[in-house]
Amino acid sequence: MGPGLRVPPLFSPIPPAIHPCHARADVQTAAWAETFRIGSDELRGRLVSQSIGTFAARILPEGREEVVSLLADFVLWLFGVDDGHCEEGALGRRPGDLAGELHRLLRVAQNPEAPLLLDDPLAAGLRDLRLRIDRYGTPGQAARWVDALREYFFSVVWEASHRRAGTVPDLNDYTLMRLYDGATSVVLPLLEMGHGYELQPHERDRTAVRAAAEMASYVITWDNDILSYHKERKERGATGYYLNVLRVLQHHEGLTPQQALRAAISQRDRVTCLYLRLTRHLAAHGSPQLRQYLRTLDSFIRGAQDWGVSSVRYTTPDDPASMPATFRDTPADDSGEPLDTPAVSWWWNLLAPGGPADATAGPSSRDAARKTSQS
Repeated sequence: MGPGLRVPPLFSPIPPAIHPCHARADVQTAAWAETFRIGSDELRGRLVSQSIGTFAARILPEGREEVVSLLADFVLWLFGVDDGHCEEGALGRRPGDLAGELHRLLRVAQNPEAPLLLDDPLAAGLRDLRLRIDRYGTPGQAARWVDALREYFFSVVWEASHRRAGTVPDLNDYTLMRLYDGATSVVLPLLEMGHGYELQPHERDRTAVRAAAEMASYVITWDNDILSYHKERKERGATGYYLNVLRVLQHHEGLTPQQALRAAISQRDRVTCLYLRLTRHLAAHGSPQLRQYLRTLDSFIRGAQDWGVSSVRYTTPDDPASMPATFRDTPADDSGEPLDTPAVSWWWNLLAPGGPADATAGPSSRDAARKTSQS
């Protein structure tokens, strides 16, 4: 992490879990990557060493094994796009050309039968992913997956514009785009598929439920920025471009790397605390499907944390990052005050009296909600 910059144990109140198929998922995803020749030989070799099947098994520890495998292949495919096209490829500094290429891929996701990119490995892999999403999901889930893929593509084009110009966005813009360019929203439909249900629009599209998913995305992406900072600065910091919340805080707030790390940890802790309060309330008053959805959001957060501190993608054994070996049970910052970030500060209004998720409707615990959903 550089001199004196060590990541301390992060606050994680969610217990770890993993699907028993995790080792098999790693093997199957490596085979899938080879079948479709995802990325260059060098990039594919890196990706298949990063335990992406294990990551998917942590996200869906009790899910259907075939969807764990689908999720693992999709995450590897996303890294193939992000690492190959955006971070390391020539298109990563040509936002217009990148937008064109990603729109062609989006058309393949919408209509796999379209005769586009017929010799492109990423397109071939995407066709396979779409066919499996149709097999294990509903038409509505497939449509939401395509919509979320569009959001992800749009956000990485935005990032490419900053990469070309060598500019660093301010914290508010970075926060907003990080909700999408972390590719967390595109995973959400697969959380439902993994347990064989479809969350109905009257619950899924509620402001408070959408906010809970955004909070999960925030924690996952802030943790990723914290845990990947060593890797990104080592690989690109000297001569290339990298974008990370620690860099945003250093650039715009004049913080040292250590101060930026503390600030980012404070931010993710405050959002984690709010997330726990909000999801506890939603679970107490939601359907069994909503309670399952919230439990899987929990697994997504904790799975990303456990994978982040253990995968060679971030531990970089050739130049080891200073990663925490454990997590802490209490937050470093438990303030209930909103973050000074307009894109997300409204989250703190949700549980206010009279707000969209008025907490006065009645206290409950997540354990009680879990028992209710299992009865």
